[in-house]
Amino acid sequence: VVARWEHRTRRLSRLFGSPYLACYSLGFVIILLNVYRSHSMTVAMKVQARWEVMDRTGIFYTGVALMVVGTLLVVSSFLALGFTGTFLGDYFGILMDEKVTVFPFNIMENPMYWGSTA
Repeated sequence: VVARWEHRTRRLSRLFGSPYLACYSLGFVIILLNVYRSHSMTVAMKVQARWEVMDRTGIFYTGVALMVVGTLLVVSSFLALGFTGTFLGDYFGILMDEKVTVFPFNIMENPMYWGSTA
C-alpha cells in the first residue's frame, strides 16, 4: 500500500529528498516489521501443543534442508537484486538496467518467493 502510494504521489521521495533514501527507509521499516512478526510467531508457537510426529529425526532434517535451501535462494536473490531491487525500488522509480539472469534467477522465475516459502 505504501509503495503504491509512493508510486502515485512521490511524497516519500520528496519528504526524504531522494528516492534512494526513501526506499532505504521503507526497506528498513519492512525489515523491522518482519523481525516483529517473526518474534510474535515464535511466542505464539511456544505455547501451542506439540505434535509428536514433528519430533522424528527425519522430519527434523527435512526441515533443516528446506531452511538451508530457502535461505540460499533468498540470500542469493537479495545479492543479485540489491537492496533497492529487493525492497520495492521500482515503486520509487529505481529500475534495474536489465533483467537479472544470474543465479538463482537462471534456474527459476521467483526464487525469493520459493525461498521464503521453503
